[in-house]
Amino acid sequence: MKNPFPAIFLILILSFASSTAADSISRLIQIQDRERASPSVQEAAARAVLRRLLPSHSSSFHFRIVSKAFLIEGTTGVDIVAGLHWYLKHWCGSHISWDKTGGSQLFSVPNAGFLPRVHHAGVSVQRTVPWSYYQNAVTSSYSFAWWDWQRWEREIDWMALQGVNLPLAFTGQEAIWQKVFQEKFNMSISDLDDFFGGPAFLAWSRMGNLHGWGGPLPQSWFDQQLILQKKILNRMYELGMTPVLPAFSGNVPAALKYIFPSAKITRLGNWFSVKNDLKWCCTYLLDATDSLFIEIGKAFIEKQLQEYGRTSHIYNCDTFDENTPPIDDPEYISSLGAATFKGMQSGDDDAVWLMQGWLFSYDPFWRPPQMKALLHSVPVGKLVVLDLCMLHNFAGNIEMYGILDAIASGPIDARNSINSTMAIGMSMEGIEQNPIVYDLMSEMAFQDKKIDVKAWVDVYSTRRYGQPLPLIQEGWNVLYHTIYNCTDGAYDKNRDVIVAFPDVDPSLISLQHERSRQYDKPKSRTIIKEITDQFETPHLWYSTSKVIYALKLFITSGDELSRCNTYRYDLVDLTRQVLAKYANELFFKVVEAYQSHDVHGMTLLSQRFLDLVEDLDTLLACHDGFLLGPWLESAKQLAQNEEQERQFEWNARTQITMWFDNSVEEASLLRDYGNKYWSGLLHDYYGPRAAIYFKYLRESLEQGEDFKLLEWRREWIKLTNGWQSRRNIFPVESRGDALNTSRWLFNKYLDPSNPETKLILEY
Repeated sequence: MKNPFPAIFLILILSFASSTAADSISRLIQIQDRERASPSVQEAAARAVLRRLLPSHSSSFHFRIVSKAFLIEGTTGVDIVAGLHWYLKHWCGSHISWDKTGGSQLFSVPNAGFLPRVHHAGVSVQRTVPWSYYQNAVTSSYSFAWWDWQRWEREIDWMALQGVNLPLAFTGQEAIWQKVFQEKFNMSISDLDDFFGGPAFLAWSRMGNLHGWGGPLPQSWFDQQLILQKKILNRMYELGMTPVLPAFSGNVPAALKYIFPSAKITRLGNWFSVKNDLKWCCTYLLDATDSLFIEIGKAFIEKQLQEYGRTSHIYNCDTFDENTPPIDDPEYISSLGAATFKGMQSGDDDAVWLMQGWLFSYDPFWRPPQMKALLHSVPVGKLVVLDLCMLHNFAGNIEMYGILDAIASGPIDARNSINSTMAIGMSMEGIEQNPIVYDLMSEMAFQDKKIDVKAWVDVYSTRRYGQPLPLIQEGWNVLYHTIYNCTDGAYDKNRDVIVAFPDVDPSLISLQHERSRQYDKPKSRTIIKEITDQFETPHLWYSTSKVIYALKLFITSGDELSRCNTYRYDLVDLTRQVLAKYANELFFKVVEAYQSHDVHGMTLLSQRFLDLVEDLDTLLACHDGFLLGPWLESAKQLAQNEEQERQFEWNARTQITMWFDNSVEEASLLRDYGNKYWSGLLHDYYGPRAAIYFKYLRESLEQGEDFKLLEWRREWIKLTNGWQSRRNIFPVESRGDALNTSRWLFNKYLDPSNPETKLILEY
């Protein structure tokens, strides 16, 4: 029977749980409420998101923002868009994700006029905390570096649908700094050329980690990014978001010490540069006690207000993120914090400082006296610390929540207590991966009860693919219990051998045997005989045999789901994961054969490894989310001329390979940190690199000589530097059948009944 109602009214109460917030934060929220775009503007912005997401249903939903004193459909544009997502997710069984991770599954949404009805009293969904935070200081470079407005518009839509209302907004700040230093502090464009990093490395020049690397920035970049930032901010404000703008932390151009010779400026230590190369490292810090500090901080805030026309009063400043202060005197630390905040407040009376708490965990410099000095240097309620350490607690790092709270809380007043939880969110270095994690994490901002994750995962698989399939649900539950719910290990940065190849003499690798969780056979556990920075052992914290079983379930369900883009992404990703761990084991078998002086075995196994790299490249080519081409082409599309194309492409290629500087015989200390499993990259770079290493292994055995480590390094570094400067073009669209390719690779490498597979596993 046709629904007699032409439209659905979904009443969502998405109010702030401000009773738990400090009075000053509550006051800030009140200010933001007064300064938000008008209800009509936010409603229009929400309707525009719906038109882009579900154009066929644009008349099926009515959005309305009313005063909190009455029945509430939504308190901001973000809230009513999040309400739309809540309805589509929980009533229509849909799923929303990034295009690269399979996109959105919306075919489960009934046609207009047949949408599931909501109870006439409405549905109350309340935020558990005022803010849903999003981004990391480096996401802007690892993921957003080459985005145009079209891509940014889709991302802001995604943010609103997930309920994100506190995103970082860092784009275009170099243009603001250029104007500030030129107009207020008598610097020329050439004075600033060495201050900014290249387009792919701006996050780290902003934090004072490096300078000049990948630059200089052309003027067109400054102009384009400023225009883009204004569009980003306008849309965020239209939706009622609270974009977080940057603030001054003390990082200054070298030219400032010549223009103001009496200024107190010190040079920071080396940050991962080979041989402390001053051309790229050791940036300049203006002392907080210098009168210029507050003057520059104020000028920067005021220029942003002038260019953007408004602010949401929250500013991010990460003092000494991955840089150690030159002095550990608590009084100095306190003066630095006070001056940093004073610079913000001088430009905006209602300023609130937001900072990452990551530095308190990884840097031993920050002992309780130094931490207390910084936290107590800012007025009560004016500092928000993101406890990123909590996100890394399962990775073996100490949880800082209680420590920071104890330090921040004074004996009388509750200082900037971390105990007043103001936000929940996601602070990943890069996005467009692991869609299940983002789906669950974004929902947590609206859940006030513990979630039954097993039940949630069952529903997730149905929403993700648009239909319930028992084998797929079983597969996801295996993955949840095996990988996501692990308790006997830790998540680690991707150090798989293929994408982070060992730079180490194979004689230093000690192979000891223990029972394997992979094939229930003796497993090689890798230990380095000597302390070395050249090889970080791949980390495996789960039973690979169980993940292989999950992959088998996914493949078995393929005939029913092969047309589903979300399924194809997950299938490629899961197959990649399994074969990457297989490659790690294969590499150690190569080393074992080398140490046994088995030339034939070493040659056979190393060729098997290289074949696997090529096969993985073929697999990854089956989905748009695993291609190198779009990353490089998006970089080139922002260029105005041939010279800029070369520079931007070099930036894009360098970030995902060598990353930072190197010498002829010494690779970058950050090599492979930005590694990617992308088709094109495996075939064109990772495979040839591994082939060079295996060549020197074979020559060592055949000639009865030690492994030529320096020669290997020279040839590998030469390959890498050459690849960084190459201009060859890679596909921007996928090719190949994901299901057939996954089946083929499973049979080739993982099926024990395959004689060739059995031979390799038992070798």
